[in-house]
Amino acid sequence: MTAFYVLAAIVMLGVMVTVHEAGHFFAARLTGIPVKEFSIGMGPKLLSWKRKKHETQFSIRLIPAGGYCMFYGEDDTEGKEAKEDPRSIGKFAPWRRMVTIFMGPAMNFVLALIVAAVLFGIVGEDKGYFIAPKILSVEAGSPAEQAGVLPGDSLETVNGQSAVGVTEDGTAWNLTVLINSYVEGGEPLTLGVRRGEELLSVQLLPRFSEAEKRYLIGVSLNPGYVPVYTSVSVFRAVQLGADYCVQAAGAIIEALRNLITTGAGLDQTSGPVGIVKLIAEETEKSAAESALDAFVTYGRLLVLISVNLGLFNLIPIPGLDGSRLVFLLIEAIRRKPVPQKVEAYVHMAGYVLLFGFMIVMTCKDVLNIFR
Repeated sequence: MTAFYVLAAIVMLGVMVTVHEAGHFFAARLTGIPVKEFSIGMGPKLLSWKRKKHETQFSIRLIPAGGYCMFYGEDDTEGKEAKEDPRSIGKFAPWRRMVTIFMGPAMNFVLALIVAAVLFGIVGEDKGYFIAPKILSVEAGSPAEQAGVLPGDSLETVNGQSAVGVTEDGTAWNLTVLINSYVEGGEPLTLGVRRGEELLSVQLLPRFSEAEKRYLIGVSLNPGYVPVYTSVSVFRAVQLGADYCVQAAGAIIEALRNLITTGAGLDQTSGPVGIVKLIAEETEKSAAESALDAFVTYGRLLVLISVNLGLFNLIPIPGLDGSRLVFLLIEAIRRKPVPQKVEAYVHMAGYVLLFGFMIVMTCKDVLNIFR
């Protein structure tokens, strides 16, 4: 990875966090809640100024990978500031605080939608089509080689069924499903193979791969999909962008559900270092193809991570926005706030746990880099 792509990845994370905090900030402005400090970046101050009208301290800090929006009386464990300072966030109606807190994650969704719509507006809509999978290489001694299959051949059918395209639910290639339907000891599969203008029929017995837990015939394939992009209107770009964000959210929610219920995917979980590494590697890899590919990859990663950030913050984990919304909902139902001291200590405990988890993930990411 070059320094340029690492910096680009860090800037991406900084933009997403800044947009999140800006959501809190502007919502607070609209609802009349005073903001104590709004910072872009983390670490030592580079630049700082104060608006007398709203008494908000604005800061630009050294590390471009974060930011925060601080309110008066926030996480006041003793409750003194909440009682004595009229600017304290606890003095304002629950609905004002709910809007202010919710707009942080909401702005991550808005950012994802805007970026996704811009991507579709620039690249267009994929109107591609499926063709018969083409063989790129044949493994020596494999069933395919023994049957006489050659690189450049196209696989059109398996036992008379079309091997073109994907299954109805879109989860697997038809060819893979048909080959894996072979039963050990059963009749050989009959493949319809096109070689130039000639359509051949060959028979072979797939071999079961313990590593992949499925039957293989020993070929590498171009999956047989030809992307064709057509330009779209602004409205259509927004529609496609919204669909893409919804699909991303669905996949993330499913992954989170599996992580919480079964622990599946825990070994693939990364902290900031791992995310920066992923963004930098994928963007640099795409840049080897073209600048447009790099732009699209960078944008798609921004959409996925921004949606992820918004959803993660809505989980009712102490210290996150979701937890604060739960406390406000309880307050609205009871018509009486949870004691400030109790809420503050709950959030502080959440911060400690999250910080500890972040340290563990960062250590894991750093170790993976040097493996």
